[in-house]
Amino acid sequence: MIRTLDLFCGAGLSSTGARAAGATAVGAIDLCPIATATYAANFPEATVLNKRLESVRPNKLRDQIGNIELLLASPECTNHTCAKGNRPKSEASRATAMQLLRFAKAFEPRWIVMENVVHMRPWSRYPELIERIKRLGYNVREQVINAAQFGVPQSRKRLFILCDREVAPSEIKTKTLTKNLTVKGILDPTSKWEMSHLFRQGRAKDTIARAKRAIKELGGDVPFLIVYYGTDGCGGWQRIDRPLRTVTTIDRFALVRPSVDGHMMRMLQVPELMRAMGLKDAFIMPIGTRRDKIRLLGNGVCPPVMTSVISNLTAA
Repeated sequence: MIRTLDLFCGAGLSSTGARAAGATAVGAIDLCPIATATYAANFPEATVLNKRLESVRPNKLRDQIGNIELLLASPECTNHTCAKGNRPKSEASRATAMQLLRFAKAFEPRWIVMENVVHMRPWSRYPELIERIKRLGYNVREQVINAAQFGVPQSRKRLFILCDREVAPSEIKTKTLTKNLTVKGILDPTSKWEMSHLFRQGRAKDTIARAKRAIKELGGDVPFLIVYYGTDGCGGWQRIDRPLRTVTTIDRFALVRPSVDGHMMRMLQVPELMRAMGLKDAFIMPIGTRRDKIRLLGNGVCPPVMTSVISNLTAA
């Protein structure tokens, strides 16, 4: 049994992947109450703290939950990306990643896995973070992984920092897939969710323009997705026979289907986005609004990727 503590645990997607690799969650910490409630519902055996990491004393927590072999951490990522637009980035938010060091020093786990957006690398304190992890006695490997190469129906590139006290972590090999999973596989039946007319009066001009670009290329009888909220550098639409583009913390994607009444549209639903993250039906999200749940999913780690990471790391 690989006893695990999950920092910035969110809803528990990292721990879900870890569990599939043979790990047992004994502790988790996150500031968001909806996240920790969701985590506790899926990991009732774990001690779950709804607190800022800065306010948690690692030694006291160790007395409470005992030793661990694996430390997981997915620090806040918004201030490493363009998600805030032109608003100033918060250095205090970025610096929460340094909290990992306090817990690693107190618990001395054999393994550490930190996950974040690829844009974390240019952060001014990133070299310091890696160097301080090494000074704690860890061998470190940095690897960018795309979830679509690990049996997830989503193109999602993330940075993984793999740490092992005893040996140098080996490269995580991509799975041998006959073909990538696609949007088609996550969609619910047409009749399950209500749809509205795409070309109805009052629809945003950008939405119409994106849909028309898709129809021009695909023809009028092929379903597709449009980027309903946010911006997109690929024309604002995508085919459904490819992995979904990155799930974010906003309600981003809409499905467009042709019908006898014209093109109809609806947003992708939470169960569909859960499948896009690689979650199984056993995972529950018992509380929160639709917006809350999408935010939790967008902040999460695709469990099949974490399973592969931890299986590879602990195989040593």
